[in-house]
Amino acid sequence: MSALFELRDVTMRFGGLTALNRFSMQVEAGSIHALIGPNGAGKSTVFNCVSRFCMPQRGEIFFDSRPLLAEPAHRIVQLGIARTFQNIEQLHRMTVLETVLVGLTSRTPRYFSFAPGATRARAERRAVEEAEEILSQTALIGFRDTLAGELDFGRQKLLDLARALASRPRLLLLDEPAAGLRNREISFVDSILVNLARERGITIVLVEHVMQLVMSVADRVTVLSFGEKLAEGAPSAIRADSKVVEAYLGSEAAHA
Repeated sequence: MSALFELRDVTMRFGGLTALNRFSMQVEAGSIHALIGPNGAGKSTVFNCVSRFCMPQRGEIFFDSRPLLAEPAHRIVQLGIARTFQNIEQLHRMTVLETVLVGLTSRTPRYFSFAPGATRARAERRAVEEAEEILSQTALIGFRDTLAGELDFGRQKLLDLARALASRPRLLLLDEPAAGLRNREISFVDSILVNLARERGITIVLVEHVMQLVMSVADRVTVLSFGEKLAEGAPSAIRADSKVVEAYLGSEAAHA
């Protein structure tokens, strides 16, 4: 496999704080690549640089050999990159279906264009069918007409994922999708991620503290500490790395 996504020597400073210091990472197409490390290590900053909430002072970011930092921010999702967020911000007065339809418009605004009535009706019907398929894949179809704000925390996490999937991403950036979930819910997220990567070929970069999920699904793991790469390798190698155990995992997690 070849690298679909790459960061080269990325440095991001906020005043006197260096969130990323010459950080590099390659992610192979169709793989699940976990990015782990202590709070404040710079993990979410990586996502923010990719999605252009931040502009790094140094370095390059490539997607399918295309330099992303040369692209305007609104083009990122159109190129095939979607992300979820650590803190869920749903549009609480929209239904679950409407929330996923919002995700569809990021890719295909023509679904809701001012086309002639019959054409528009067909396009809207196709959009609803696609949204319902995504809701079925994420076990949310039974909540189709429920207001997003009325879902429990675990289902709101799934809705955030469903909304990201609606843009048909080739690269999916997931920021702590298992945070706060129960074991049964984590197992379901596990199965979804494996299916997305293995069956649909979506490349996934996963920021996560739940080691149960990381060690189960990741093909490769990169460890960040104070904005710098501490280690990188297969999950088994990361679990056995004494530097990682000392800085982040702890002995109990390493032997879990």
